[in-house]
Amino acid sequence: MTFLFKKPADMPGSAVPAILIGCFVAFGGVLFGYDTGTIGGILAMKYWRKLFSTGYINPKDHHADVTASQTSEIVSILSAGTFFGALFSAPLADRLGRRWAMIFNTGVFTFGVILQTIATQIPLFVAGRFFAGLGVGLLSATIPLYQSETAPKWIRGAIVGCYQWAITLGLFLAAIVLNSTKDKNDTGSYRIPVAVQFAWAIILVAGMLILPETPRFLIKKGKGAAAAKSLSRLRRLPVDHPALMEELAEIQANHEYELTMGTASYLACFQAPIRKRLFTGMALQALQQLTGVNFIFYYGTTYFTSAGINNPFTVSVITCVVNICSTVPGLYLVERWGRRPLLMFGAVGMSVCQLIVGSVGTARPDESAAGNALIAFVCLYIFFFACSWGPCAWVVTGEIFPLKARAKGLSMTTASNWLLNWAIAYATPYMVNAGPGNANLGSKVFFIWGAFCCVCMAFVYFCIYETKGLSLEQVDELYAKVSSAKNSAGFVPTVHFVDVKGVGASEARRSTLADLELAAVRRKSSIVHQEYLKS
Repeated sequence: MTFLFKKPADMPGSAVPAILIGCFVAFGGVLFGYDTGTIGGILAMKYWRKLFSTGYINPKDHHADVTASQTSEIVSILSAGTFFGALFSAPLADRLGRRWAMIFNTGVFTFGVILQTIATQIPLFVAGRFFAGLGVGLLSATIPLYQSETAPKWIRGAIVGCYQWAITLGLFLAAIVLNSTKDKNDTGSYRIPVAVQFAWAIILVAGMLILPETPRFLIKKGKGAAAAKSLSRLRRLPVDHPALMEELAEIQANHEYELTMGTASYLACFQAPIRKRLFTGMALQALQQLTGVNFIFYYGTTYFTSAGINNPFTVSVITCVVNICSTVPGLYLVERWGRRPLLMFGAVGMSVCQLIVGSVGTARPDESAAGNALIAFVCLYIFFFACSWGPCAWVVTGEIFPLKARAKGLSMTTASNWLLNWAIAYATPYMVNAGPGNANLGSKVFFIWGAFCCVCMAFVYFCIYETKGLSLEQVDELYAKVSSAKNSAGFVPTVHFVDVKGVGASEARRSTLADLELAAVRRKSSIVHQEYLKS
């Protein structure tokens, strides 16, 4: 990653430790991506469907099978677990710390994997899916939190975006493992893919045992000396280096200023000034799911089969490869273009591709040429998602909240992602499949995803602030001074929170940040004038 970005000349120390640590922490995304990719293939396995059947006979081939409602329950229960996990992540991250919370969260995920591995009936398998989802949800809010609080500002977007890249890697690994076990006519067909997840959990826990806690969490807990050591390790600078001391002082001063504005309860997150950021993050994460990407990865194998496409497992591997490769330019563009242009680029591209796929699949459902076109535009759609809304949604939500509310804000925005994930996973079989009580939309479902991609365009234009190149403390200043997202791209930070340090709570609540900044400038001018008179 250091080859893609040049460290600014005015940034002392080294960014390599923070980059390596942030990229390693992103490995937690493999757990979610792999689990997501695995269930889609398992549901298409004939042996698994026969073993877990509860008496339903498929009228197409007269074989034992699972019903659409059972399929919906099995897929969507993971998302239900992730929803609750995301909500519980904030108290854990604030009490245990970001590092130990991730270790605990991985343990919850591992328990779910154990239940899925030993299961031979739907109830135990569903319970395993729920606990695995609980662990994934806990991790999904804590990982971007850890990355945002440790990364240098000039490369923070790319580092946080690596979480999405790890998710795509997990999807690809799942497709490879499933492709190698799909023809096994025993429990190894599904137990091997499920049990591989133990390896990902062990790798993540082993690394987290030796990584540092985030300096911002330590400042929040009043552990200044420990925060200095942590930042020293991240920046590869001595604890008494002027640049390190300045960065630490700014974090401390910003935290103290935020505390003068009120507490960081859940209720406070729904009140000004945090409310605007919370609703932005929740809507962004919800719209990421409403683009329809997880329709491809949850039900892609089943959909491609019903669309008459040969080798649907191979097509799923191809879509995963496109997903991985396309995320890499997104990590570069999020820092070069910025958040707003990249999200707009992705929304436009996705909407066009979705509408084309819906049109082709509806007009020519049985033609091989149409099937090839469908695959091509699905891959192109995945490209637009993977290089924009995939990583950038996590980047934006990871950096817009003040320190006092960051864990709670991220937990609620991530929960909105999983809530929509669950809703889509649960409803899709009824929307797409034929049969009594089902909508039988087939390829027409892509018109729905395309319409939501059009909504994404308007949302980016009116609601997304440009935060490229700003420190987390400067993002607070951006939201305090700029009232409209459309005007955020030209913002230049001028406040140093060290200068407004010591402001009383009553004065801070009565004044805007601009007022406090002006008062600080006047104090400085007065001091300079007095020193001049003395001399």
